[in-house]
Amino acid sequence: MLAIFQKGLADPPKELNSPAPMQEANPPKKPKLPQEILKDFLSFHNHIHNSFSIGFANNALLAFAPSDRSSHSIHQSRRLFCGLDGIYCMFLGSLSNLCALNKQYGLSKGPNEAMFVIEAYRTLRDRGPYPAHQGADEVVKLFWGIGADGSVVIADNLEVIKASCAKSFAPFPTGCMYHNEKGLMSYEHPMNKMKAMPRIDSEGTMCGATFKVDVYSRISTMPRVGSEANWAIWGHQA
Repeated sequence: MLAIFQKGLADPPKELNSPAPMQEANPPKKPKLPQEILKDFLSFHNHIHNSFSIGFANNALLAFAPSDRSSHSIHQSRRLFCGLDGIYCMFLGSLSNLCALNKQYGLSKGPNEAMFVIEAYRTLRDRGPYPAHQGADEVVKLFWGIGADGSVVIADNLEVIKASCAKSFAPFPTGCMYHNEKGLMSYEHPMNKMKAMPRIDSEGTMCGATFKVDVYSRISTMPRVGSEANWAIWGHQA
């Protein structure tokens, strides 16, 4: 899976940028532009005939190509793509407790996991904090980084991220979502802020930071009104 969002549409936390000069790598590595990343992603998996990609003007793109690793696992090979009211979701894997989650969120029985994620996101965005992430087994790991033009790159393949973002990458924190206005937030601990943790790779080079819940820093208030509330200003007030 690959997702790329242009700078300005999605602005990542500054700590995701590696402070190390590119010359420190041996051999030196440079981040790549979105179209080059997409081309390399499809070539890497060698399944161009069974892949798809969708672009949103010059603002974003989503792509999927099954890997040899995922072909042996039903949880990783299953892929869904849905869009609703300008929200798009590409889902890999499955939810064994989909019915229970629909009840927990007060949602009608959805047709699939991708539609549930969209509805759950709208619930979190518009109505209030609900614990969406409970007991995840991390079957599908995600990584994110920064491309040559400042784009945010997200993929489930570590090698693709390394080749695309040089040292400006890190594992995407489990149980979190990133909102361009509210920043990185935890589903399980929505009242706590996220803290950047410095990360050094095996070559001794400073890479993009990882993030974890800061148990000592709490958000004082969180609105719990209806969908008409302007949540866009909440992240700046916290």
